[in-house]
Amino acid sequence: MTGFGERTRAAIGRFGPLCVGIDPHPSLLSAWGRDQTAAGARDFGLRVVDAAAGRVGFVKPQVSFFERYGSTGFAALEDVLHAGREAGLVVIGDAKRGDIGSTMDAYADAWLTPGAPLEVDAVTANPFLGVETLSGAFALAEAGDKGVLVLAATSNPDAFGPQRSRRADGRTVSGGIVAEVSARNAQRTAAGEWGDLGFVIGATVDWDDAGLAVPAPLAPILAPGFGHQGVAPGDLAGRFGSAASAVIASESRSILSVGPDDLAAHIRTRAEEYLRG
Repeated sequence: MTGFGERTRAAIGRFGPLCVGIDPHPSLLSAWGRDQTAAGARDFGLRVVDAAAGRVGFVKPQVSFFERYGSTGFAALEDVLHAGREAGLVVIGDAKRGDIGSTMDAYADAWLTPGAPLEVDAVTANPFLGVETLSGAFALAEAGDKGVLVLAATSNPDAFGPQRSRRADGRTVSGGIVAEVSARNAQRTAAGEWGDLGFVIGATVDWDDAGLAVPAPLAPILAPGFGHQGVAPGDLAGRFGSAASAVIASESRSILSVGPDDLAAHIRTRAEEYLRG
């Protein structure tokens, strides 16, 4: 099977960079005429999958909006994840898991094991307990041609101080995360291919201020901040420079707010805007 990095590259090449978030937020469920229940979230998610299939390459369920319903919410999420992968979409589980030792390994087993109920193509992960704490997840992803998208530079103001602080090697915390993960990619990525271990970098982040460098080898960059937070498709190249080709541009509310009836047409139109740049 082709690795996550190259699957991402192929999906961007075919459909462009747009990733549709699946966020059954209470306000969106109400606007869609759905109950604020696991069944409502399931129906919402399946409708987004149907609208996205064949129009974009990626969907990204936000796990918290399913988890809030407990076991029935996780069952709903399992159905949505399965439907997305069956539809040929690259499915990113936005779980932001992070812990140490066997606890982190168990999270990885849940999301990255082929055939697992929560199986995704890639999962977001939190490295701020130390990048090495994710080593088990990295190994499992590499063995199963999956991906891990590591939080590197987020756009929330509270993150600026900790993420831009300087390490002993002079790098910012964000820059160090990119460097450490990239070094692991370099050990196993064939020349010219994209790494399977990628990053989450907000579209509103100033790369110079955050101390970021373009990953080498190039790897997928999940970029929230498009749409509702004000970043437009035409801004992608300018904000990401020579890393722009690897960006997965995530939009949720700006797309989902049109409602279920107009969703497919809106996704197609928005995807075309990214292709035009």
